[in-house]
Amino acid sequence: MEKITRLFDFPYYQLKNHPLEIAFSDKRNDKWETISTQEYINKANAFSRGLLKLDVKPGDKIAIISNNRSEWHICDIGIQQVGAIGVPVYPTISESDYTYIFNDAEVKYCIVSDEELFTKINNIKSKISSLIDVFSINEVVGAKHWSELLAEDDEALNNEIENRKNAIKEDDLVTLIYTSGTTGNPKGVMLTHKNIISNIMASFPRMPIETGEKALSFLPICHVYERMIVYLYQYASISVYFAESIEMVGDNLREVKPEVFTAVPRLLEKVYDKIIAKGEALTGIKHKLFFWAVGIGNEFELEGKSAVYNYKLKIARKLIFSKWQEALGGNVKAVPCGSAALQPRLARIFMAAGIPVLEGYGLTETSPVLSVNYLGKGNCKFGTTGKALENVQLKIADDGEILAKGPNVMQGYYKNPEKTKEVFTDDGWFMTGDIGEIDKDGFLKITDRKKEIFKTSGGKYIAPQVMENKLKESRFIEQIMVIGENRKHPAALIVPTFEFVSEWCKRKKINCGTSNEEIVKNEKVIERITKEVDFYNKNYGKFEQIKKFELVPHQWTVETGELTPTMKPKRKIVKEKYKELIEKIYSE
Repeated sequence: MEKITRLFDFPYYQLKNHPLEIAFSDKRNDKWETISTQEYINKANAFSRGLLKLDVKPGDKIAIISNNRSEWHICDIGIQQVGAIGVPVYPTISESDYTYIFNDAEVKYCIVSDEELFTKINNIKSKISSLIDVFSINEVVGAKHWSELLAEDDEALNNEIENRKNAIKEDDLVTLIYTSGTTGNPKGVMLTHKNIISNIMASFPRMPIETGEKALSFLPICHVYERMIVYLYQYASISVYFAESIEMVGDNLREVKPEVFTAVPRLLEKVYDKIIAKGEALTGIKHKLFFWAVGIGNEFELEGKSAVYNYKLKIARKLIFSKWQEALGGNVKAVPCGSAALQPRLARIFMAAGIPVLEGYGLTETSPVLSVNYLGKGNCKFGTTGKALENVQLKIADDGEILAKGPNVMQGYYKNPEKTKEVFTDDGWFMTGDIGEIDKDGFLKITDRKKEIFKTSGGKYIAPQVMENKLKESRFIEQIMVIGENRKHPAALIVPTFEFVSEWCKRKKINCGTSNEEIVKNEKVIERITKEVDFYNKNYGKFEQIKKFELVPHQWTVETGELTPTMKPKRKIVKEKYKELIEKIYSE
């Protein structure tokens, strides 16, 4: 079996071509526990047999709600092999969202990772008529353990699995992924085997990885981005290590020393800020040398720098940037990055440091990658999301919207033909909802979300995402939302970088208090952030500039409801939450 046409073919391909002693590895009780390619397949088959014993039929929906771990993938392959449809769901959403998704998908069985999630699903079980049972991967009192689904070897069941597998075609639905939309109920994106496989095969040549190398996985596996990448790792026979938690990523990177991991801009911003904070703490010649290297990094270009610059860069890499590399394990060859806009300065300085951050672009509806930067002359450009994949067509509509075609584009939204029709043109192009441009070299640049562009009361159009991304370059600004729809001028809600601001206050001998609430009311802090806003305002025309802002004392998170699971701001919710502050801005 060489041609891969179904997602469950990947582990078998790995077994045949380059079986691994460490296919997956999980950190448990301070020890990395591993499973081989063969063990992975054996457990997936045992899980498939268990589903058959539950009388799971082709097309039945089975939800998985879990952190990244080996068991997720065992369940995933086990579900696919019997023709059932996997419904991966974020562990961080509300009970009302779970209720909606489970009822919409008509979920029959659910696998959860731990007690907290078991309690959430148990609380709503009575509201979901289709839900028969819930199993937990961790031992949870009152819950059935997932091991009950790992059925013993049985010839009749094995034959049935083979029959089911043989009946599955590349155009068959394999998963329903519910979008975390910023407004309204989530929509179930229908993806086929072919949708995701075509994306893996087109993305693979752009990944500078080799068989037998290691990857660290920590972005949510329920999102198609990380999921597609982990299938790609299986295809390439890369050992996948699952991080203990987002808080432990730094430690896990140093332990595992991976050649590749995926990231989102928010994480890279935090990594960069921590590195710079350590540099600030240095004194004397070490401090000067550190920021000399940062200056060299900020001037980095992919091509055309002088011999003198290249010599300086070589010194900077040896003396300073080598330590940045060590902080990420020392072996990183690529960091594919997506889900939101990456500040070009970060891509530039990480590349200068010998850590290639490769920005890409895509959506759940496109399985997900549409374009991505990659290594090699003419293949990467800062401030862009790269060139379209070989099997993807991109064009820009008259109103600036990015349109896409390709084998990776979804079948549609589950049970929602009206919404499906809304996102396709009459001649079959998928409408991404993003505004962008394609330059003369074929590089795609995203400029904003179509629905987020707004008009002031003076009739001027404002593209908030562009401005927000620029202002977040300030070390004083952690999060920002530009507002002003139908108002006389743009304004902003700003969440300061509290840790950095506190350190700044100490250096300046300013008593800013101990709580976030005290910090945002401190006149010196407000004055300093005003300087930052004024500095970045120079990039924009007078009508675009932020005239006023208010500081917000709480970080926006997925858990508190201001961000989607992919870290995009839920603008409607943020506006509602801070409507009094917004009124204060515009009443003065």
